Amino acid sequence: MTDPATDPLLEVRGLRTVFHALDGAWAAVEGVDLSIARGEVLGLVGESGSGKSVTGFSLVRLIDPPGEIVAGTISFAGEDLRTASEERLRSLRGDRIAMIFQDPLMTLNPVLSIGEQMSEAILEHRQCSRDEALKEAAKALSRVGISSPEARLKQFPHEFSGGMRQRVAIATAMLNAPDLIIADEPTTALDVTIQSQILFEVQKLARETGTAVLWITHDLAVVGELADRVAVMYAGRIVEIGPVDAVLDAPHHPYTLGLLHSSAANVMPGQRLNQIDGVAPRIDSRPSGCPFRPRCPRALPVCAEHDPAPTEDGARSFRCHNPVLVGEAA
Repeated sequence: MTDPATDPLLEVRGLRTVFHALDGAWAAVEGVDLSIARGEVLGLVGESGSGKSVTGFSLVRLIDPPGEIVAGTISFAGEDLRTASEERLRSLRGDRIAMIFQDPLMTLNPVLSIGEQMSEAILEHRQCSRDEALKEAAKALSRVGISSPEARLKQFPHEFSGGMRQRVAIATAMLNAPDLIIADEPTTALDVTIQSQILFEVQKLARETGTAVLWITHDLAVVGELADRVAVMYAGRIVEIGPVDAVLDAPHHPYTLGLLHSSAANVMPGQRLNQIDGVAPRIDSRPSGCPFRPRCPRALPVCAEHDPAPTEDGARSFRCHNPVLVGEAA
């Protein structure tokens, strides 16, 4: 695997995205640092409301008012996307950068056939005939488990189930073999057999074409199967990041450990599911110091005083005043 520290395709530093309200501007994403190498899959995990989706939308500048990116750099293949023109961004989106939305209805036009929409995604960025584009679209539908793809291209989004529409959105994102795919919980609506097929195709795309993938999810099992590295997000911050096996086998941050203990895979049949006490704070009412402090069983007095700075541990990084030591996670 390529070292993202020395050869990043995407490098994000100090990203801060706020939402303006009558009583101030509240940060949904606070000082996020990320890097993804070509051919690498980075999993971004956390509870709902942790800032995962806002991070993904920020990377391709799809934040609408009252949201605003107020700080940080977003470097894609050496180009700063924060200062790129709207025309330049339109040329990158769907071609070199693709995004898979959690809700496929955000991307599918109800009055156009699937074939029209998928072929347009190819013709917008590539010189070929419409027939050639339709053949490519049919192949893409087949790869995500849609049978009779030629016939399906003639149908409209309302003729597909929710899971089928999601597969169409995934196939469309993969059409042009982009340099980067940002996938926002793309397999949530799919059954496990189709999900496994999608994960295989994503890994194959990354391995064979060098496509980098940011896979946003709350499912640690998917991350363990798919990702090379994992970033754990809480209250708009990356609280732990590193190689997926190292982080999931021996987490340093108490929140990461709490997520692992909350997974149904770690509970025997018939036993009560574990949970992290409390709820994630709203962006306008985050506590002082470490934002996880009110829910953390390892909180110290210093945790209320200031947010911990990142601690580097080889290929890993975490933010905690009282980290989980090796062996404690078990």
